[in-house]
Amino acid sequence: MLKNENMEQLTQKLKDGQMTVLEAPMPSLAAGKLLVQNLYSLVSAGTEGSTVKTARSSLIEKARQRPQQVKQVLDVLRQQGPAQTYRTVMKKLDAYSPLGYSCVGQVLGIGVGVQGFQVGDWVACGGLTACHAEIVSVPENLCLRLHPDTDLKQAAYNTLGAIAMQGVRQADLRLGEKCAVIGLGLLGQLTCLLLRAAGIRVCGIDIDPYAVETAGKHCTDLALLRSSEGIEGIIHEFTGGLGCDAVIITAATDSLDPINFAGAIARKRGTIVVVGAVPTGFDREPHYYKKELQIRMSCSYGPGRYDPQYEEKGIDYPPAYVRWTEKRNMETFQELIYTKKIDVSYLTTHIFKLEDAPKAYDLLLSRSEPFIGILIEYDTSKALRKEKIQLKSSFTGAGPSAINIGFIGAGSYAQSHLLPNIPKDKNVVLKGVMTATGTGSRSVGERFGFEFCTGDEKDIIENPEINTVFIATRHDSHAGYVLKALKAGKNVFVEKPLCLTETELNEIAGIYSELSSKQKPFPMLMVGYNRRFSPFAQEVAKVFPSGPLAMIYRINAGAIPPDSWIQDQDLGGGRIIGEVCHFVDLLTFSNGSLPKTVFAQAMDAPGQLQDVVNVLLYYENGSIGTISYLANGDKSLPKERVEVYGHGVTAIIDDFKSLIIYSKGKKKEKKLLSQDKGQKSEVKAFLEALSSGKGPPIPYDQLFNSSLVTFKILESLRSGKPQEV
Repeated sequence: MLKNENMEQLTQKLKDGQMTVLEAPMPSLAAGKLLVQNLYSLVSAGTEGSTVKTARSSLIEKARQRPQQVKQVLDVLRQQGPAQTYRTVMKKLDAYSPLGYSCVGQVLGIGVGVQGFQVGDWVACGGLTACHAEIVSVPENLCLRLHPDTDLKQAAYNTLGAIAMQGVRQADLRLGEKCAVIGLGLLGQLTCLLLRAAGIRVCGIDIDPYAVETAGKHCTDLALLRSSEGIEGIIHEFTGGLGCDAVIITAATDSLDPINFAGAIARKRGTIVVVGAVPTGFDREPHYYKKELQIRMSCSYGPGRYDPQYEEKGIDYPPAYVRWTEKRNMETFQELIYTKKIDVSYLTTHIFKLEDAPKAYDLLLSRSEPFIGILIEYDTSKALRKEKIQLKSSFTGAGPSAINIGFIGAGSYAQSHLLPNIPKDKNVVLKGVMTATGTGSRSVGERFGFEFCTGDEKDIIENPEINTVFIATRHDSHAGYVLKALKAGKNVFVEKPLCLTETELNEIAGIYSELSSKQKPFPMLMVGYNRRFSPFAQEVAKVFPSGPLAMIYRINAGAIPPDSWIQDQDLGGGRIIGEVCHFVDLLTFSNGSLPKTVFAQAMDAPGQLQDVVNVLLYYENGSIGTISYLANGDKSLPKERVEVYGHGVTAIIDDFKSLIIYSKGKKKEKKLLSQDKGQKSEVKAFLEALSSGKGPPIPYDQLFNSSLVTFKILESLRSGKPQEV
């Protein structure tokens, strides 16, 4: 029922703001997630309106609004050159970007590990995957089961309701106290409704007469235009001369007026809660200092937001210690709706069919008529399409011995370093692509000229026309896809790491050994250890044709936050498995033999992850290698430096941009205009090996050994002892 189905989804392109209702592959049903067929989704006028406005602005205006991203682009330009910078920028600008983050629908499928749901349940969903699409795939902790007779239009306000509720919780008000809400758009109206349901007297302020009038009728005790004469005096009287116990700012503006006005109307030692996107550079005098006001930030839906352990793995916080999480906020909001403690039906001013959804955003920007809540409605009676989405391929006239490629995963790295380096000729054909999202698959498929895009891995792995599979997914899925592709008789190129555990490594090695003994020619396996293919690494290998050598590899890796998926042992494998394998491979290539023993030590400092590490390697031919992987240095220092000593010669590679060779008292230096870590040559070597029938670009003993060494590094760190490889 759920295989190979396509859907329609609302998207826009950041390049020009073009908005399209796009046919895209249905998202896959992953572990810990639910597949939901939407009935309604809510347009967030503030967040989405800002996103669409930015997308429709000029490139100069986009740069002005996003200075941090401009800095990142300039960093890429300095390090990797104009070609790579262009690819990086266009990948963002040309992609189909989803919109929306609050919806309600019916469960179609339940992923492994999910409990408390059944197919057919009505659910409210939040988060970036709860977008404007016919079908969405949402993590368990961002879904909540609804009563069968819930008003589903009201339930669609789920995510905005949770955001409003978290702001109210941050205000920490008591029964009978008084609160002002600055900004009476959708989020402000919801905040006022929740405050009144909690027994708080509410004053609402906005610059829009329609918003003020609506709030005055439905959700406030006092509603005022910001421009009202004597507004501070009116609020002073409303609070009995005390001032507001709390002020919640739900406005979105570049002006400092909301934060300063909040200080003016708050009582002494009152609380200011910032929910909306406003600057917080308030005037210290006369209010904030003399009144000892407290400012609190409210983070989205509540505790759990942006925590991958909570949102992706479904690990809940214990209620005794974290009473209100984002899911419990959503549940409470829905309970208030179901028990009619609040009524948000008046907020829905417009409903658009999915095919007319772009008109909703025209309304947001033009403000041609008053609006508050805008819903997108889906036709659930429409049959989902079963076929793969055929695209207009740029590869034609393939020869009988063509390399027919399928991609599983095609994120930032693949779009920057793998796909651009696949030649456009009759001997190499991009057949199909599958990524984590339907819009991602469609974007990559169109941009790089694939014949089709899909949301089902079987369309790639079980496709008889595809003989070669590139795997560029998140690390935790590498081993599974490698095994499936090898068993299907496909050639495999997998980005590093090959796998995350020694058990997975043994299974892959076993399958490969079995295939090589039975099948001629047997499938080729390649891991994306690109550095050995860089021009300077190749030149150093010619300078030192044999060992023993002494090698030093220093990596100024930089810090990665502990809550990143890369640091997660289950998802990314950690930095040793996930990245140090690169450096192990290069040293192995440089001296031409395999490591025999490994000894590793990590910095022991409070709060320090195992990412400041020295690794000592001893090789079969007598070579020695040191890998210094450092996450505690300054980012302005170039990332990588390789030094090789042997036979009276020294070679130094500096960040793959320069090479210095000292020999016979002389110094010879070469420089590149931009960094070359060998990605282009790596892809070329793999494809040429497939075409020619020659051996693999990386010998299999070295390929498997590089993963094994990383496992031995971790074992050495645990035991404090050297490990035999």
